[in-house]
Amino acid sequence: MLPLKDINRPLRTPHVNRMLLIANIVIFLVYWLSANNILFSEKIAAQIEDKFTMVPQQVVHGERLYTLITSMFMHADWWHLLGNMLFLYIFGDNVEDIFGHAGYLVFYVLCGLAAAFAHITSLYLGLTIPADFSIGVVGASGAISGVLGAYFVLFPRAKILTWIAYFILPIPAVLFLGFWFLLQWLYGLFDVGSPVAYWAHIGGFIMGMILALAFGLAKKRERDRKIHL
Repeated sequence: MLPLKDINRPLRTPHVNRMLLIANIVIFLVYWLSANNILFSEKIAAQIEDKFTMVPQQVVHGERLYTLITSMFMHADWWHLLGNMLFLYIFGDNVEDIFGHAGYLVFYVLCGLAAAFAHITSLYLGLTIPADFSIGVVGASGAISGVLGAYFVLFPRAKILTWIAYFILPIPAVLFLGFWFLLQWLYGLFDVGSPVAYWAHIGGFIMGMILALAFGLAKKRERDRKIHL
């Protein structure tokens, strides 16, 4: 299943979501051009990997904690980037609409942090194999999973135009995102040797749900009340 767009227009311009999209794309372009020795030196790519990747072993020892943030803007390859940006583009604008610009940025970072710590916890519990704390983690997937979790709570009935085989179908968000979340659990439990940090996705999604339940629903009710005044 590939989401194409949601039928759910936001009421405010998603400035922060657009900035997140641009930041992720620009950083990856710099990395990719450097890694392929195009325009920039390969040394720049090596420095980006060395300085900005989140290594669990360092974080648990209180070292390079800033990488919890910087790693959210790094991607392994084009498919990793495009997949993340597609989901962020489709679902992020509506979540920003509810939380507001500043609130959405805080929300996004909190979900990313929750995802990172969920991944580290999975290493301690042996849910991720090999449980190698020295393997770096990159990508906005955890934070974007939080966006999906919030959307799941805030807009369960919104229709997601989804490409399935030879068809494009409008699927309710609660079904589309519920199925996506179920897949993450199954992959996390049974695809334990995968390089994908599925437990980061799960942690981010759950944090997004919690924040939406704690703060988002009240904000959405207030917004909807003002619309109907």
